[in-house]
Amino acid sequence: MSERKIWLLFLSLVFVVVLAACGGNNEPADADTNNNDAGTNNTSDKTNNEADESSGENSEGDYSLAEDQTLIFARGGDSVSLDYASVTDGESSRVTEQIYESLLKFDEDSFEIGPGLAEEWEVFDDGLRFVFQLREGVTFHDGTDFNAEAVKINFERWADPDHEYHFADEGYTYSVYGTQFGGFKGDDGHVIEEINVLGEHEIEFVLNESLGAFLQNMGMSYFSITSPAAFEEHGSAINENPVGTGPFKFVSWSKDDSIVLEKNEDYWQEGYPKLDGVIFQVIPDNSARLTALRSGEIDIMDGLNPDDVEQIESDPGLAIFERETNNIGYLGFNLDKEPFDNADLRRALNHAIDKETLITVLYAGLAEPAKNIIPPSYMGYNDSIDPYAYDPDLARELLDEAGFGDGLEFDLWTMPVARPYMPDPERAAEVMQANLADVGVTANIVSMEWATYLERTEQGEHDIFMLGWSGTNGDPDYFFGNLLHSDAIPGGNRSFYGNDEVDSLLNQAKNSVDEDERAELYREVQEIVHEDAPMIPLVHSIPVLAGSERVKNYVPHLSTSEPLTNVELAE
Repeated sequence: MSERKIWLLFLSLVFVVVLAACGGNNEPADADTNNNDAGTNNTSDKTNNEADESSGENSEGDYSLAEDQTLIFARGGDSVSLDYASVTDGESSRVTEQIYESLLKFDEDSFEIGPGLAEEWEVFDDGLRFVFQLREGVTFHDGTDFNAEAVKINFERWADPDHEYHFADEGYTYSVYGTQFGGFKGDDGHVIEEINVLGEHEIEFVLNESLGAFLQNMGMSYFSITSPAAFEEHGSAINENPVGTGPFKFVSWSKDDSIVLEKNEDYWQEGYPKLDGVIFQVIPDNSARLTALRSGEIDIMDGLNPDDVEQIESDPGLAIFERETNNIGYLGFNLDKEPFDNADLRRALNHAIDKETLITVLYAGLAEPAKNIIPPSYMGYNDSIDPYAYDPDLARELLDEAGFGDGLEFDLWTMPVARPYMPDPERAAEVMQANLADVGVTANIVSMEWATYLERTEQGEHDIFMLGWSGTNGDPDYFFGNLLHSDAIPGGNRSFYGNDEVDSLLNQAKNSVDEDERAELYREVQEIVHEDAPMIPLVHSIPVLAGSERVKNYVPHLSTSEPLTNVELAE
């Protein structure tokens, strides 16, 4: 028996024990829009990620399938929760993307919307009413039927703090729902007025005002559908007992070690998924993950050091996978803490960070300096803004004018895991620590376990923190609304930045269906935010993953999470 099979057998025995003991306490976290006024979209029975079933043939050529079709995906940190809507970290969505599905779905290599659990949809009343025709014959992993009532329960659960499945008392928050749909039930800005079940597989959303990214939102993994029966059975322990309609079913979770999924034999896409199972394995160190890949212990890994790309490309047994740039890595100030409520200080520190050296040291050219929080390809990107140039002399001068000429000391909170926008957080922190020391500022590097890091930064315990954001629907509002709007406190806005003018402009842009108007509003927002400097934009990166040549049909999505429905393993 091979070493890999022995290791898998050992894991499977461990997982059985873990599954029996699995607990239930919630752990709090970390393209253009398609705005048709009316009309029906794709009605094909096949979704946009389906291909004709074959016995080992694809666009890459012929190959024989491996007997063992269990994919091992290694990552630097564990998921925070498997209740997708209550967290914002990518390690959670990487797993929930396999278990759950939303009404619409994105193309495998873009943010173009296509059918998901909804086969077709129509838009009425200038974007104030949306009617979705749902797929028939789809079942949740617990055997219960997917239908319109299930969709209604899920959306009402997120929207209504008093809903029996909202679980607010257990620490669940749904900040992304609030930012994407203008708040919660009873809030003035909440745009969803009614959700009406028109038939067993027909549902209507009625808005009280237009929402430019409504259809894009419906493709986001945050708004996937959970079995109502699972809420009834597991209550607030749903975060450790996920039940969706997706290609893979949850088996077990060994915290900070591995999450095991198995093939959904009753999946509604006939012949899929190709894999028999997926194991998401935690290996914190980048180099250790690469060693495991080379030895054949794992099949694919993220958090690759860009310096390793060239040697991997020269290895015939390995492959590189690149995602398109769709993120921002940044340092955020806690504006609720002195002295970071001082905008002059924040602007001074912006001039202290050498982004070009950071990119040279960490990214091997697979990044570009950032000056705004949205990537340059996004609608409304303001290229006319002058970046805060790296200028230690100017930084010292501005620090003196702000009253910190005699020095400043603070804690620099540093992520413990590699992320798509920050492949080596510890080295990045050391580079920036040296930059700050050059201008008379002492930054003490602080790190902790990933879930704790996300929880404590959301609660505002930090001074300055390192984090980032990756787009999940191709719309600029996802960046602005979650990182800069005061409604995202607590939530994605860990800088605790609040500016009434910015909130108003973002609200106008969110509700507009005129792309030119939205773009101009976002450009104006960027000018104000640049002056307020609630964060130091660092980089927009090209995330890279590495995998075995045995991994076939894997297409990394811009959103950082992709269903593994089509993936299979060659011999």
